[in-house]
Amino acid sequence: MAITNERVREAYSEREAQAIYREVRQCGDFAGFAQKFMHSDDSRVARNALWTLTKASDSELSQLQPLLNELMDLAMHTESSAVRRLSLNLVERLEMSEDDLRTDFLDFCLYHMADIAELPGVQSISMKLAFRMCQFYPELMDEFRRTLEAMEISYYKPAVKSVRNRILAGKMK
Repeated sequence: MAITNERVREAYSEREAQAIYREVRQCGDFAGFAQKFMHSDDSRVARNALWTLTKASDSELSQLQPLLNELMDLAMHTESSAVRRLSLNLVERLEMSEDDLRTDFLDFCLYHMADIAELPGVQSISMKLAFRMCQFYPELMDEFRRTLEAMEISYYKPAVKSVRNRILAGKMK
């Protein structure tokens, strides 16, 4: 069965997402699948395609490394919180070097990690990504830690509190 926009749009269950993932794995074109569906004007298609990609192993996802900047852009510019969360999840699973540091993306992560109106999943992943990027520069890490310490933690959900506490305790890699 071919993977079409309609099929991806209707992938509501874990079983259907796994079936699409297996087809993508069989053809070995994770980057092509991402390129074809993640920029869809239909946010349900983009969301389900990204959700399907989260099923992939880290070695399979390494095919998306050339799309790192596109995934960052997608997270920053989408109106869909689900697409934002899933694209950030994929960015988190990719390699990131000092050369990949983008100040616009760092600013985005710093803003969304502290935005109490944002979903906890987006806040947590944004915090993890900001931490990773700040590790390249000690002066940024100091500022990042001060930001975490200044957060009024009572406003945040347990997932966000947990990530914050792990970072401050030095238990985050």
